Amino acid sequence: MGTLTDRLAILVLLLSTASNVCDSNICTSRGVTTCQQCLAVHPSCAWCSQEEFGKGTSGTSRCDLKENLLKEGCSAASLEFPSSTLTIQQDVPFSDKASGTAKDVTQIKPQKLQMTLRLGDAKRFTVSVKQVEDYPVDLYYLMDLSYSMNDDLARLVTLGNDLAAAMGKKTSNLRMGFGAFVDKTMSPYMYTFPPETISNPCYGIGVQCQAQFSFKNVLSLTEKVSRFTEEVRKQQISRNRDAPEGGFDAVMQAVVCKDKIGWRPDASHLLVFTTDAKTHIALDARIAGVVQPNDGQCHLGSDNLYNKSTVLDYPSLGLLTEKMTANNINLVFAVTNYVVPLYDEYSKLIPGTTVGTLSDDSGNVIQLIEQAYQKIHSKVELELLNVPEELNLSFNATCLGAVTPGIKSCTGLKIGDTVSNGSGIFSICPKEKSRTFTIKPFGFKDRLEVTVDFACGCECEAKAQANSSLCSKGNGTFECGVCQCHPGRLGPHCECSLQDYSPSDDANCIREPEGKICSGRGGCLCGQCSCHTNGFGRVWGKYCQCDDFNCLRFKGALCSDHGKCDCGVCKCDAGWKGENCNCTTRTDTCMSSTGFLCSSRGICDCGVCLCTQPGAYGATCEKCPTCPDACTLKKECVDCLHFKRGQYIKDDNCNRMCTDEIEVVDNLDCLTSDCTTFLSKHGVAKNCKLAQFLPLSCLSECQPGADILVVLLSVAGAILLLGLVGLLIWKLLVTIKDRREFAKFEEERAKAKWDTANNPLYKGATSTFTNVAYRGN
Repeated sequence: MGTLTDRLAILVLLLSTASNVCDSNICTSRGVTTCQQCLAVHPSCAWCSQEEFGKGTSGTSRCDLKENLLKEGCSAASLEFPSSTLTIQQDVPFSDKASGTAKDVTQIKPQKLQMTLRLGDAKRFTVSVKQVEDYPVDLYYLMDLSYSMNDDLARLVTLGNDLAAAMGKKTSNLRMGFGAFVDKTMSPYMYTFPPETISNPCYGIGVQCQAQFSFKNVLSLTEKVSRFTEEVRKQQISRNRDAPEGGFDAVMQAVVCKDKIGWRPDASHLLVFTTDAKTHIALDARIAGVVQPNDGQCHLGSDNLYNKSTVLDYPSLGLLTEKMTANNINLVFAVTNYVVPLYDEYSKLIPGTTVGTLSDDSGNVIQLIEQAYQKIHSKVELELLNVPEELNLSFNATCLGAVTPGIKSCTGLKIGDTVSNGSGIFSICPKEKSRTFTIKPFGFKDRLEVTVDFACGCECEAKAQANSSLCSKGNGTFECGVCQCHPGRLGPHCECSLQDYSPSDDANCIREPEGKICSGRGGCLCGQCSCHTNGFGRVWGKYCQCDDFNCLRFKGALCSDHGKCDCGVCKCDAGWKGENCNCTTRTDTCMSSTGFLCSSRGICDCGVCLCTQPGAYGATCEKCPTCPDACTLKKECVDCLHFKRGQYIKDDNCNRMCTDEIEVVDNLDCLTSDCTTFLSKHGVAKNCKLAQFLPLSCLSECQPGADILVVLLSVAGAILLLGLVGLLIWKLLVTIKDRREFAKFEEERAKAKWDTANNPLYKGATSTFTNVAYRGN
């Protein structure tokens, strides 16, 4: 396919805490008095444990550069100078071609390294990565079968053979599989009314659809391409209620169900995800009452359907990343133009993913898969697993001749190109003297295991002599060629007592030329400084350069009154931390009334709860309208652990999902204990009859019940009173209306004016008419 045309390098360099060696001798300028202190100064420093070394030589230091100690007469056998070493334990050559199988293919070398590192030192090693030709490929096509993808399904039936032919140009060992998804099978994600829509979600629109499902493994990975086309042809479209789909539920199951899907351990894994819609993510299922986080486990039943869609929430992006990394899955988002920006953002958060724009009918899906395959195999990105905190790593990538600091990947590669990586590590001594970590290219099964042994101590320490006669008749411990004096003793051989003051060679008590004896804060005894005390605090050090009063303060208090000043650094008391010891490590102030730290909805920082659960607030994050209560959280576990029933028992997941222990409590005050506090302490009370009820019922059992007669009489009285009040109001309104009508009548009668002798309604019996034609003749 391709040949080695360019050599590309990624250099991983040390971030060391040790100082650089300048013109001055750093080893002798620190004034250390023990072998271990000397070796911690700088990787170039050595210690001479020879007993007679330096006798008669003014200014000779046992801690010096190796060449200086040898020059001064220190024997090689007495020299403490651990060096960093590197041993390649396994280095199998690269494979040129997979030849149909990947079991014996090598794409990374070496495979095992062992290093011995000294404090502050760096050791560079090289790890090379080469993608071989004809590497086996497992391609699993995961398709959205919601109603809007109807034309895409019809088009995919005609593309099966073409897809196999296109991928066949990349590898001769191809296996294809097919899976489908819609969404969780519960309201509000699916149609549940009328009842006919459960079996046919398209009921009412004149189309026959298959029942909604969350994820279905239609065809496990197989070499028979005809099976792929055959199974796709059998599929029917489905339909869900809301716009987003449950695609990430399907991705999680396709990744972790290795045996069901058929992922080969020695193959490149390509998961193609096609949809035209957004997808639900973690916490979206709360609208349906599903609060249990996704556990990242396989839950495909015998019918190849995901059977936990109504129990587990959608997976988070972090959980997807973790599982894809562990299973070496490369995810391809083949999505329509409408949702490409959203999946581009997902791709930035999930390593090993690519995004392609799908046409409306998925007609260009073959080109997208080819482009994604090429993009995935043109990039090598290193991932680090289980790296100890004591190892500081940085990366400089040399890709196609250009050096780019701070990254650990190369792009634009071709099959057969080689990427080289170098590393240097170690900054502080860890508690464990030997650690192992892993470097692997993302999406590869091959990896490099690096074992690091930390050289922090001196071999001469094992030969220390307590109360040695060499230290003025047992006044000290002879270790690594020097006496470590008992308290109250001074001098190279502990020959001086603090009570015996006699001026000596003051030059040994001067830290720098023209400096003061013992920094002006002590006197010189037997060539060593005896530091004075003063009103501020204690002074110590070889030249009395250290004290316990020049440290950071908080509100005027040295080390916040919660620690001790140790040569300019605050050493905090138990229960406090920080540069000035102003941060408490207490957690009782963060304990909620339910017995949980920050109500299990936040972290305790300096004795104060910082709520991390969305919607949570309060001094201990105890208020959270959107969070489930303790009864809900503990219901399934109390059911399975104590009552031996419930969904966890049916699924045989009780021991895995529930780690709490149930404690039977004989005496519990039902009048003062509520269900939340009770279940938070994981107790089951006999006298509350909890054994006869589900955990959610314990609240009503453990609290005093209401008097039913009083309640009934109160309700009846309230109804009667309301009726009387309503009747009185009606009577008042009617009376007011009648009074107004009568007053209006009286007013109209008073306005009427006529002659009392005549009836104004009377009309005469005769009428007078005028003949208009009469002219008087």
